[in-house]
Amino acid sequence: MDILFCTSEAYPLIKTGGLADVSGSLPKALLQLEHDIRLVLPAYPAVLQRVGARVKLAELNLTGCDRPVRILISQLPNSEVPLYLIDAPGLFDRPGNPYTQADGTDWPDNAERFALFARACVALALGEADHSWQPQLVHCNDWQTGLVPALLSLEPQRPATLFSIHNLAYQGLFTAKTFGALNLPDALWSLESLEFYNLLSFIKGGIAHADWVTTVSPGYAEEIIEPAHGYGLDGLLRHRYSELTGIINGVDGDTWGPANDPLITRRYDVHTLQNKLFNKFTLQRDMGLTVASQPLMLSYVGRIAEQKGIDMIFDIMEELFKLPVQLVMLGSGDPKLEVRLRAAEQHYPRQLAVHIGYDEPLAHHINAGADALLIPSRYEPCGLNQMYSQLYGTLPIAHCTGGLADTIVNFTQQSLDAHKATGFLFDDDTPEALLATCLAALSLYRNSRTDWWKMVIAGMKQDFSWTQSARQYEEIYSRLVNRGQHDLFQGRVGKVINLSEQPSSQHILH
Repeated sequence: MDILFCTSEAYPLIKTGGLADVSGSLPKALLQLEHDIRLVLPAYPAVLQRVGARVKLAELNLTGCDRPVRILISQLPNSEVPLYLIDAPGLFDRPGNPYTQADGTDWPDNAERFALFARACVALALGEADHSWQPQLVHCNDWQTGLVPALLSLEPQRPATLFSIHNLAYQGLFTAKTFGALNLPDALWSLESLEFYNLLSFIKGGIAHADWVTTVSPGYAEEIIEPAHGYGLDGLLRHRYSELTGIINGVDGDTWGPANDPLITRRYDVHTLQNKLFNKFTLQRDMGLTVASQPLMLSYVGRIAEQKGIDMIFDIMEELFKLPVQLVMLGSGDPKLEVRLRAAEQHYPRQLAVHIGYDEPLAHHINAGADALLIPSRYEPCGLNQMYSQLYGTLPIAHCTGGLADTIVNFTQQSLDAHKATGFLFDDDTPEALLATCLAALSLYRNSRTDWWKMVIAGMKQDFSWTQSARQYEEIYSRLVNRGQHDLFQGRVGKVINLSEQPSSQHILH
């Protein structure tokens, strides 16, 4: 099949989160299945610096940009996946985070930027930008590409469309007047389309108009059809339930795995676990902590945000650090929480080490050196960190939600005896539940090291590759491509959607 994969970030070119990891690895897995899959990405400065040779494919005059938009063609590094880059003067040629300014606030023209990106994707989808190639299916990801299925729905001769939700909390909500400012077709301003309680919703465009909707784990697919996790879109998602599939993200084996990881101090596998201990000593030394095997070395890698449960980690520090425990934390996010973390590091200098920012080599070092990974997320669509950690023999301690519940086998005597336990799950998103689970992990680590290593080995033997998940996407792609366009839309128009929850103002302009 010929597939166009539309995304706003892709590792190793530009990354703010898990979307980049998926966008940089799923296309490679689909290429291995002999599909002609091509990635399309905005031409951010960081991307242009990191790609190899590139050539101009076309220049287009698109609504939303007063100068011609260049379509460049290159290749995703370390792969044979073709890469289209959308070079729009004044919109993507700015440094730093692709979505936010240096102070953490959204770029004020995000609607204009990603509406233009959507129009460029549509041009590629219709064969107007690359006259030598046209996809049979367009795979869109998150709100930044939500307008693509909406705009394509108005085209009589169009490819099939699939829309993937990586995090429903980020919806691309803008004021109603933005709809007119973007010169979007009037037919798209309705309850059945882009209108969301008199706001313009980019993500709703993808959910309402794509031929199929996926999200990043079966558990999250079930959660987002309920008001508690639906962010006002649970009614629409229930309406689309027969065309909603949860597919667990995979891990890029070219990047992650302790046996071949060039970024860790010593490589290891289940037969050379003594080298994991050496990585622990190196991590302790590099982070300024006491070098010793006895402390349970906990870790955290991710955004510094309440959604990730950072506040719960603060709440348990006093009790936790009365015990033989160390904690290494890596991430960035809420400036106020970052300040609190730095203060906590000063208060517990022998047990807490914090690195604010994102450092890919350090993330690998932490996975290789830590004993356990804290993931107290209040919700987690899929998450990749718990998969990385298990592959490195670092046991996750996680809230039982979304993709965490799908990818971690909880420690019980039964699962331990069956050599299946790979981590520790807790049900309530409270500091008390997190602390109790940390204490249970510490008890096992100190008093039953044989059982601990049994769990380590079980985690390292997990298959988190893209093989199975890529075939699930392939099956959906094939079904959509083989369906006639008339069948795709028969009965779709005119159904009233019962949206059940008012949107939260905190998600406007994300």
